[in-house]
Amino acid sequence: MEPQIHLGYQAQLANFRLGYSRVGCALAVVLVLGGVALDQAFYPEQAGILGLARLLASGFLTLALIALFSPLAGRYVRAITLSWLTLPQIMISWMIYHTQGASSPYVFGLSLALYAAGIIMPIGFLQGIALGVFTCMVYIFACVAHASGGSDNASMLAGNSLFLLFSATISAGCTWFNERARLQLFQLQHEVSEKNLALQSTNQALAEIKGHMMQQEKMAALGTLAAGLLHEVNNPVNYSLMALNMAQMDKAVMASADLKESLADAKEGMQRVQGIVSDLKTFAYQKPGDDASRIFLFEKALKSALRLTGFELKGIEVTVDLPMDTHVRGDEPALIGVLINLLGNAALALQKSARAKPLIEVRAKRLDGRLQVAVRDNGTGISPANLQRVFEPFFTTRDVGKGLGLGLSVSYAIVHRHGGELRVASEDGAWTEFSFDLKLATDNA
Repeated sequence: MEPQIHLGYQAQLANFRLGYSRVGCALAVVLVLGGVALDQAFYPEQAGILGLARLLASGFLTLALIALFSPLAGRYVRAITLSWLTLPQIMISWMIYHTQGASSPYVFGLSLALYAAGIIMPIGFLQGIALGVFTCMVYIFACVAHASGGSDNASMLAGNSLFLLFSATISAGCTWFNERARLQLFQLQHEVSEKNLALQSTNQALAEIKGHMMQQEKMAALGTLAAGLLHEVNNPVNYSLMALNMAQMDKAVMASADLKESLADAKEGMQRVQGIVSDLKTFAYQKPGDDASRIFLFEKALKSALRLTGFELKGIEVTVDLPMDTHVRGDEPALIGVLINLLGNAALALQKSARAKPLIEVRAKRLDGRLQVAVRDNGTGISPANLQRVFEPFFTTRDVGKGLGLGLSVSYAIVHRHGGELRVASEDGAWTEFSFDLKLATDNA
């Protein structure tokens, strides 16, 4: 983690230094030229020569500013920054030499430049020390050179040199503390960024868990509802079917076409109610029975499902890709029902899409002690708005009277009862794939 933080910090610091160096260099150009007012106030008789020195220094600073905008500025920003920081110090030291030496008030300009470099500019600790030592050296050199041409105050030179040394020490200390503060700030930003990423991942996981729990709650609620309805509805339905069967055998009914048709319609309606009750039993009794862990051949179950849906799959190419051994544990009739439902839905989607080459792919593979099964079609796909609702009880996109929306809900409950999960993936207008997994007959398979 530390090397990553270090590399990230260095990259961020390089951009930080470059931006501040550009601003600082531009400000230095303005301040150097603006110092003409000081020349007029302190040494009006030498304002011309001092102004030329300022103009020359500002010219070099402008070249440094241009270099800071060059393609290589990012790589050499430290060297360029330290170079232009020395330019005002050289200019001021020359002014000190040209005016009054140690008695010149321009010594305060050197001190202010050191403070500005240490507090504002993003230079390193060693760079701060180097700038302070350089400033003290050029100041002493300027004062000594001035004294050699006449007289100078030794005590003033010593005092100002000590003052500059203090300023250089404070400037270097500021650069050290600023460097530490920037590193700590970056580490804090790095930690916050990592925690935000972890939080996003956690929120996504929680959202998935919430959706799964909501689905389970819906299944449990429907199971409770179904359990209450079974005894209340199933017996009257059976009585009604028996009565209808007896009525159909009556001579008067057989002699009347209208009565015969009416009783046939009534019987068909009651049989449909009976089918609904049968589907609801899946939710009412979700505990595994004696056949829940029986070993059977999935390939055989798939063939049965394909035979039972043969009429619906007419004209559709069905490809099957299974491993050599497909022995699994579970309730074979219930899982055949799941396959029938998935194949029937795929066939309906292909009919709606009117593909030139309708195709259903059934694939399975052995993975981590389970058989992973997928049923994919190149039909109409499922819209994103409906994708999260396909397993909801009574949700259907079929026309009125052509489906109750219980097929996928029943299949979901059956797969869940077998310790797996029925999943769906789709691209609207292109394809749909339902997948689930079953426990293999042997753990080491």
